[in-house]
Amino acid sequence: MKNLLKTVLKKNASWSKGSLVCAVFISCGLIGSFQSKNAQPYVLQYPSNFGSRFVIPADNPTTKEGVYLGRLLFYEQALSANNNISCESCHQQRLAFTDGKAFSTGTNGDLTTRSSMSLANLLWVRNYFWDGRSPGLEDQAKFPLTAPHEMGQPLSESARKLNNTALYPPLFANAFGSSIITEDKILKVLSQFERTLISSGSEYDQYLAGTYQPTDQQLRGLHLFENGPDPKRGIRGASCGHCHGGAKTFKELFHNNGLDSIATDIGREQFTGQSIDRARFRVPTLRNIILTAPYMHDGRFTTIEQVLDHYSEHIQKSPTLSAFLQDVSNETGGKNLSLTNDEKKDLTAFLGMLTDSSFISNPAFSNSHPILNP
Repeated sequence: MKNLLKTVLKKNASWSKGSLVCAVFISCGLIGSFQSKNAQPYVLQYPSNFGSRFVIPADNPTTKEGVYLGRLLFYEQALSANNNISCESCHQQRLAFTDGKAFSTGTNGDLTTRSSMSLANLLWVRNYFWDGRSPGLEDQAKFPLTAPHEMGQPLSESARKLNNTALYPPLFANAFGSSIITEDKILKVLSQFERTLISSGSEYDQYLAGTYQPTDQQLRGLHLFENGPDPKRGIRGASCGHCHGGAKTFKELFHNNGLDSIATDIGREQFTGQSIDRARFRVPTLRNIILTAPYMHDGRFTTIEQVLDHYSEHIQKSPTLSAFLQDVSNETGGKNLSLTNDEKKDLTAFLGMLTDSSFISNPAFSNSHPILNP
């Protein structure tokens, strides 16, 4: 069946200081409405310790033409009802694709109900948004594009606008083999671009690859981050790794992290309808965390220090509080995690290792590339 999508995982045969780099080649065997038969495969490169547990839809293989077009649309204000905002308005590259606000401002001036999440390493996410309501990037993209308090425009109107330009029809023809722009194609190319937003160049990545030696303070912070406290054995820890462990610093989990004793936002329960999910939210990546303030789904904390104070001293009890945050303390019989001020500084130093300057300056993700001649 020659027109079926073929996904080939190819591992680079050369080791880089102990870190094997993986690349995903997506074939361009599909034709017709899926993509142009002349479209070229886009190579997704990432460290082997990120793993290959992700799904790229068979009807939306990643191509150079699709990624290029998706990047243009990511910065295209015509996708908003008032032609005044784009995806980039809430997801700015210099802030690791967040916007520095507790709540973002939509096309009509209304505020969003939750804080904008970073778009780093979406390739490995399986359930999108704070409540996990979207199972894939193509489904996720339609929410901000059409929500009244965000970009506020029907996809049919976005397609109409783009069809009436000189620029976009030839670019869609390059990507899909037809110049007719549809709602489905808009979602597909945006998703293709977002899958390329891979952050893997931080000092932490270099440490894992054996090419960076952390400072003593960073190492102390790393040990606190990874360890759970055990006062009887004299082991101090912050237990961060339960939710944020691994090379990508996130796990596909939803937790009530003790922000309120009575939920002001019911979180995942709004999607699942199950009371056990009350005030549970998706565990976000900590990559570039120093750049992505304010923190939490409602942006209530403006500094890393406030976040650490919360986990150390201010966890609020509730029926759905994460088990990882219950009865955990660095003091025998303690009621709180009870980190010292020096330990909080050590953790902050480690979290600084997660900043990826190459990610926030990569021209392939920016709006600075010239428009290619279609």
